[in-house]
Amino acid sequence: MLRAKSLFRHAVAPAIAAGFLLAVPLVSAPNGQQGAADRWTPMSPVNVDYQIDTGKHGVAKGKLLTFNDFHGNLEPPTGSGGLVNGNPAGGVEYLATHLTRLRQQGADAGQKVITAGAGDMIGASPLTSAAFHDEPSIETLSQLGLEVTSVGNHEFDEGVTELKRMQRGGCHPTDGCQDGDGFAGADFRYLAANVVDKRTRLPILPPFDIKIVQGVPVAFVGMTLKGTPSIVNPAGITTVDFLDEVQTANSYADLLGWLGIKSMVLLIHEGGQQNPPPTPQDPSGCANFAGPIAGIVAGLRPAYGLVVSAHTHRFYSCALPNSSGASSVVTSAGSFGTLITNIDFTLDKKTRKFASIAAQNVIVENGVRLPDGSWAKDAAGNFIRNPDLVDAGEKAIVDKYRTAIAPIANRVVGKITTDITRTVNPAQESALGDVIADAQLAYTRSAPASAQIALMNPGGIRADLSFAFSPGGEAPGDVTYGEGFTVQPFNNLVVTQTLTGALLKELLEQQFVGFGGQTTQRVLQISAGLTYSWDSTKAPGEKVSNLALNGVPIDPAASYQVTTNDFLANGGDGFTKLTGGTNRITAPGFDIDALVAHLGAGAPVGPGPQNRINKIA
Repeated sequence: MLRAKSLFRHAVAPAIAAGFLLAVPLVSAPNGQQGAADRWTPMSPVNVDYQIDTGKHGVAKGKLLTFNDFHGNLEPPTGSGGLVNGNPAGGVEYLATHLTRLRQQGADAGQKVITAGAGDMIGASPLTSAAFHDEPSIETLSQLGLEVTSVGNHEFDEGVTELKRMQRGGCHPTDGCQDGDGFAGADFRYLAANVVDKRTRLPILPPFDIKIVQGVPVAFVGMTLKGTPSIVNPAGITTVDFLDEVQTANSYADLLGWLGIKSMVLLIHEGGQQNPPPTPQDPSGCANFAGPIAGIVAGLRPAYGLVVSAHTHRFYSCALPNSSGASSVVTSAGSFGTLITNIDFTLDKKTRKFASIAAQNVIVENGVRLPDGSWAKDAAGNFIRNPDLVDAGEKAIVDKYRTAIAPIANRVVGKITTDITRTVNPAQESALGDVIADAQLAYTRSAPASAQIALMNPGGIRADLSFAFSPGGEAPGDVTYGEGFTVQPFNNLVVTQTLTGALLKELLEQQFVGFGGQTTQRVLQISAGLTYSWDSTKAPGEKVSNLALNGVPIDPAASYQVTTNDFLANGGDGFTKLTGGTNRITAPGFDIDALVAHLGAGAPVGPGPQNRINKIA
């Protein structure tokens, strides 16, 4: 639980000083818990009526427009990342246009309109944003009217100090202001309720923001997942702790409730996903929903009628039970700015509680629709973008950075024979994962590293390689540096170290939940020559079998030279077994350099075979 003194210093005093509550008389909540109507089903957009009699005092009407996991995608994403059930979507120039349209609909309906996010607005970004330390993303998000967002794990990619610079402005301490016109920081507010300074125990950024919706206060509490330290570079977060999501959220619910606020929105960078059937899922559905966010919601105070979630890059709109048994509406807008969650809500003016909430995901379409309902494509098979949907203000910002980075981004570095994608087979092996692992092995095969095996974390593969996509007008099959960087945008170091065969086996067992502290299944992508089988029905620590290198069984007592990126080598993604390696050697350059070298080494590169990992059951 948060310390009471800290809460008063960081939250209560500023809230009281603001004086916003003076105009809102306190009203005691009625007896009993909120009750949700049962009209909603998981196969339709969520719509919850809390059965409050609002006739005498009336309602305040609001519209909340949300998105999450933008990841600096200023331009329309390529490959599957830029499609929502086959519809071309995304790009900040188009996102702004759709937000403007939805805001106007809200204004016409007499609603107070608020725009919010749920983290990972920056980080793991394509080159146009990443080359400038994501300042372009902050500028474009400010331009489109984002008002408040939680932090996500990727906001910490460059550390706490850099995150604070994103909020407050100022030039980068090493690279300066590369665009020549300074950096003012975000016009929107980042929230970090559960990220506290180790010394002061205070949140490093504001824990909440309060909006007045037609006279009724609504609190927005923002946080990232408690597990953030396991998925970011530890060097940048040594001064902070990440607190439990439920305990932190409820601490602020109690505080804000004491101040008379009865309606709260949790912006949280944690999520879940729909599961088949059906396939594909409805962007606004909640079919067979599962994930960590369900457990978090189950522990929340009922004042959190709305939970805007993120992190899994999945879309959904759900009604999930909170700690009272009543429903909280839980949403996510996928990723990369391809969707906007359009949330309409009403507030009872007497109790100041949510009276109703309805949510639906809206596709940020960017293409030209043909009369038959399909989408127009050019001769190479790329979707044609609709110029009528481009926001002029956003285009001006993006064009500035596109022009600045074009000589680097559009340099052709290699060739591919066809699309190479992140799509995994039943064994969780992808064609692109094979290629990246092979690239890192080739990069470190010679002395002094003398690598024999390379392993790649799947979460570090951020986009597909598209054969037809030609951002700089290059021929189909040509791969530019910008395309390669979009696949691997983290600038991780490439590290080779010595592992015993026994430790390698334990490392592969740590891919699965329940062994070595692992909480999330993450199947590493492996280089040519390494093979093994795994059985999901076996107990943790006993799932991996038939482990071999070039057909020869791995000897538990022998030593092997294993290459990974430094994020993994330092125990990232829960792979703590890798920290037991010895004789670490760091290659020159970064992981993107390994991929670029592989793509340009000779003949065009084809998809990996996806036959190195075998799933038994």
